[in-house]
Amino acid sequence: MPRPRKSLINLSDTPYYHCVSRCVRRAYLCGEDNQTGKSYEHRRQWVEDRLLFLAEVFCVDVCAYAVMSNHTHLVLRINKQKADSL
Repeated sequence: MPRPRKSLINLSDTPYYHCVSRCVRRAYLCGEDNQTGKSYEHRRQWVEDRLLFLAEVFCVDVCAYAVMSNHTHLVLRINKQKADSL
């Protein structure tokens, strides 16, 4: 059974979280399409720009990230001071 988000994040344990997100249906986000030979490498910058923008909007610091061909890795830190100041 799914657990609510508030029970998944516990700042007394750690403010750091490693998040992974994978493309659906084994699709590729970046790189070259094997079927058409078309390059989608430009999407990597889109993902990076959006990630950094969202980090400014939410109370999250991006410690590290990797945008792979079909998934992303993020190391995030919950910025409690910023959240408390809102």
